[in-house]
Amino acid sequence: MKFPHRRQFLHLAAGAAAALPAVSRIARAQAYPARPVRWVVGTAAGGAQDTVARIMAQWLSEHLGQQFVIENRPGANGNIATDAVVHSAPDGYTLLHFGASIAINASLYEKLNFSLVRDIEPIASIMSFPNVLVVNPSVPAKTVPEFIAYAKANPGKLNMGSAGNGSIQHTSGELFKMMAGVNMVHVPYRGGAPAITDLIAGQVRVIFSPAPECLEYVRTGWLRPLAVTSAARLDVLPEIPTVGEFLSGYEASGWMRVGAPKNTPVEIIDGLNNKINAGLTGPQIKSRLANMSAVAFSLSASDFKSYVAAEVEKWGKVIRAANIKAE
Repeated sequence: MKFPHRRQFLHLAAGAAAALPAVSRIARAQAYPARPVRWVVGTAAGGAQDTVARIMAQWLSEHLGQQFVIENRPGANGNIATDAVVHSAPDGYTLLHFGASIAINASLYEKLNFSLVRDIEPIASIMSFPNVLVVNPSVPAKTVPEFIAYAKANPGKLNMGSAGNGSIQHTSGELFKMMAGVNMVHVPYRGGAPAITDLIAGQVRVIFSPAPECLEYVRTGWLRPLAVTSAARLDVLPEIPTVGEFLSGYEASGWMRVGAPKNTPVEIIDGLNNKINAGLTGPQIKSRLANMSAVAFSLSASDFKSYVAAEVEKWGKVIRAANIKAE
């Protein structure tokens, strides 16, 4: 047998060694998932984010042959869950379910141990949901222009409730105030439910409420909807205009996404992106999200990254202009 020259041998060995990482990454991706996957949610069980995460996790469990297990890590507006995932192994077995609040947190909190854009690899978007500008029926306004006129005639007399400082309800309202040139007094609550309760009672007069939280009260006439905050009208409220129809460029939607620690293999991210997007186009998940007044919203991983970066920048401007501080 003729052996290769020593230099030729070393060259071949080096080439084989260089190819090993790529081969091993592909092998891991093909075998993924080989064990249960943690799906970390930054809210308590039972809320909208938790419900959507469980819908998606169940679908992935059924179609990938391993359990995607929900782990609730509430606290600090989602920061505790995000920090836990950022410092997990980047192997695809720890995922982060997060919403617009994490993009808002980038500017709301002065010191964070992570950067959403830098430290979380985007996997897929799941859904978006608008807020609805709802008022207590005692407010003598039935359209957005009438509401703006009423607010300008009564500066500082309209109380605007929200789920808390820096929540998507709060920032949606602050963006409206800036663009409409009105002065409303913000009243933060510890969650959307108590804020809606006080809106019905007349303790606050207006809320930019997530559609799932207020739709029942809109249908019964306990609250009056003036507009939705999304770019397009809602199928469940087709007669209600968007805020943008009166304030050009206004858009403020909540959203839910899935990410993983930085340096998670791209093959795993692409595989999950394809699977999640396949689920979102199917009737099972679409109908369940529609029942929550939400819209399935799929993006490629790269488009998702650009979207999140734009949201961080957008809400950062609002937080700085309104001087919003974390509670």
